[in-house]
Amino acid sequence: MSTPETTEEKTYTGGCHCGAVRYTVRAAIDKVIECNCSICKKAGLLLAFVPAASFTLDAGAEATTDYLFNRMVIHHLFCSTCGIRPYGWGDRPSGRMIAVNVRCLDGVDLDQFERQPFDGASM
Repeated sequence: MSTPETTEEKTYTGGCHCGAVRYTVRAAIDKVIECNCSICKKAGLLLAFVPAASFTLDAGAEATTDYLFNRMVIHHLFCSTCGIRPYGWGDRPSGRMIAVNVRCLDGVDLDQFERQPFDGASM
């Protein structure tokens, strides 16, 4: 009997293109969400969700612009200088969750992640 593979928790750094927004996240990322809602599809986001306690914003709180749409519950943050969307956040009954755009993680091969489709367009 084999045991299921578990992804090891790692520390990642990431941020926007111009470097104004920088963060550190500690997570075991094996799957990423590929949402087809209007904003994720147009921005090409690949998301990993982590509890807020696993995420540290190292720089750029003042450099981000917050965009809300539809149900107005998910904060889609983007760098006010370069326009890149490095992360977002939303509150759930279990606590705040951070949606990390794995395309913005430093030195990460995106092919290592299994892509999990999510039908956000139907919501």
